[in-house]
Amino acid sequence: MTILVTGCAGFIGSHVARRLLKDGHVVIGLDNINPYYDVALKKNRLKWIQHESFHFIEADLENQKSIRGLFEQWHPEVVIHLAAQAGVRYSLENPNAYISSNIVGYTNLLEACREYKVEHLIYASSSSVYGLNTTMPYSIQDRVDHPISLYAATKKANELFAHTYSHLFALPTTGLRFFTVYGPWGRPDMALFIFTKAILTGKPIRLNNYGKMRRDFTYIDDIVEGIIRLIPLRPKPTPTPYKIYNIGNNNPVDLLTFIEIIEEKLGIIGKKQLMPIQPGDVPETYADVTELMNDVGFRPSTSIQDGVGKFIEWYQDYYSSSSH
Repeated sequence: MTILVTGCAGFIGSHVARRLLKDGHVVIGLDNINPYYDVALKKNRLKWIQHESFHFIEADLENQKSIRGLFEQWHPEVVIHLAAQAGVRYSLENPNAYISSNIVGYTNLLEACREYKVEHLIYASSSSVYGLNTTMPYSIQDRVDHPISLYAATKKANELFAHTYSHLFALPTTGLRFFTVYGPWGRPDMALFIFTKAILTGKPIRLNNYGKMRRDFTYIDDIVEGIIRLIPLRPKPTPTPYKIYNIGNNNPVDLLTFIEIIEEKLGIIGKKQLMPIQPGDVPETYADVTELMNDVGFRPSTSIQDGVGKFIEWYQDYYSSSSH
């Protein structure tokens, strides 16, 4: 198939693109290479993906003309939408970036999917939509009406927009609420990257909520496997071809344990600085992934020890190279 992957220079997008190419698909990769974090890392991910069936387009989702041109040229059958302005904390400083990318850009994409009769749109939502929910594990049956960051609010809006387009235009959409994805080629603003760098440079690790955070850390390969299995599973119009899944590890780990595993893999004990909880942060995430297990046989198989070990290997290899 011809598959459009938005955010292909991003962490999850680059892994999904590589897997699709390995499986024999033609991949159209879209990314605007924005400077939210290290542009060199994004460009190196693109080099890592390189393949004769990979076609990269640098463009903004907010640019309606570019998006229409891309669909006109390539007519993708499936769209995997992973581009977004990410990060909870940055949404406190720069709310407009989230509206532009996650609302305006997303709407442009929905319009193109409708007009060019895309067979299946799979898009990234987030576990952050659960907001102030305290019932664990988070279930897709739970109400998600109390987001506590603008980032989470835009992801909730994405789900609502998808439902509307599915209902009005019979566009099959599947939303995935990701739970703390980690692994090689990860994002520098995420916990594993930050902690590893701090330990290696002898700087203190800032532990929010005094280290009492729990996260359902999910290894990138498990996430990719779940996405790949969903491609042929078009939601049925009963009455609307719309589906939401949690995609997580179903096994939360507290932050201090997570750091102990990093320390063990590095062979260095880090300095720790206990801090109060940050605005917009959720103390615990824990995914109920029963529906994804039932529908596509999703089984996260990477232990936190193995996953962190693979990340550390990649990190040390990547940053020991003089070009980075």
